Amino acid sequence: MAEATFNMDNGYFEGLVRGFRGGLLLRADYANLSQCETLEDLKLHLATTQYGNLLSNEPSPLAVSTIDSKLKERLVSEFKHIRNQAVNPLAKFLDYICYGYMIDNIILLITGILHDRDISELIPKCHPLGVFPELRALSIASTTEELYNSVLVDTPLAPYFLECVTRQDLDELNIEIIRNTLYRAYIEDFYKFCDSIGGATKDVMCKILAFEADRRAFNITINSFGTELTKEDRLKLYPRVGQLYPAGLKMLADCSDYDEVVRVAHNYGEYRIMFDSSGAVGPGEKTLEDKFFEYEAKLNVHAFMQQFHYGVFYSFVKLKEQEGRNIVWISECIAQKNRSKIDNYVNLLD
Repeated sequence: MAEATFNMDNGYFEGLVRGFRGGLLLRADYANLSQCETLEDLKLHLATTQYGNLLSNEPSPLAVSTIDSKLKERLVSEFKHIRNQAVNPLAKFLDYICYGYMIDNIILLITGILHDRDISELIPKCHPLGVFPELRALSIASTTEELYNSVLVDTPLAPYFLECVTRQDLDELNIEIIRNTLYRAYIEDFYKFCDSIGGATKDVMCKILAFEADRRAFNITINSFGTELTKEDRLKLYPRVGQLYPAGLKMLADCSDYDEVVRVAHNYGEYRIMFDSSGAVGPGEKTLEDKFFEYEAKLNVHAFMQQFHYGVFYSFVKLKEQEGRNIVWISECIAQKNRSKIDNYVNLLD
């Protein structure tokens, strides 16, 4: 992509998002937050960072759920400020970022409805980046066919949902299969879109999405042990992109226990490191999920080392999301007076 062409439509937005990235908390900030004795102390320290007066109007006692909600509000407002002014192909790229949250929201509501939860209680728990008008109509569907024909046919997720329509019953196992089928189609489609853009966007985003596809393949395999999911079903759920595709996915599909998954991971340099000592986790040790989050954060930080590409917008959202998880984790530890695990966050920048 020509640099001049990129800057005509997107130069301002790239500069803006790089400025947002400059406000991410540093290691010293996390160290200070970890030293706070109460959530009021944490609120005061956050006021000295780029979050400023984010929590200043919140009454005491401050709840962790309030902190989480306000952090999401800040992220959404920054994202929508860019999305509302963007033109294609950046506008479409930003929409792709939202599709993942839309899938999560749909699955959250279907699961809640299955357990006889009122949909009005569930809507506030949905991620604001994935809220769309048809969400409230989900309660009318009792089969996947009704879900598609009555609710999702007019949404951007409709093409991803076609493979799920054959599943008549909405039960716990089928919902997880629907979630992973939707994500597989979404990741493959997003990967293809980034590949078609080319240039630095292709270089940065295809690497990030390839890791996301591999992470999902590992998680699907590990979580399927002890369930009714067959090896053939498992293989259908793996995204068909990434380092593991195609040989690694076939090996994963044949795994019957965690040790076999580790042996597959050892064929790939980045994943060998993550799976080493990730079985039985002792005090102070990192779980496999922690290592995945760390590697994802590393890829997203590296995205800012190139210019004139759309990957910085995706990486900014993911880094802010991880920063939010870090702050909420520290807040939970303070609120529960359990400081032994307060340092188990993912540091983003030094």
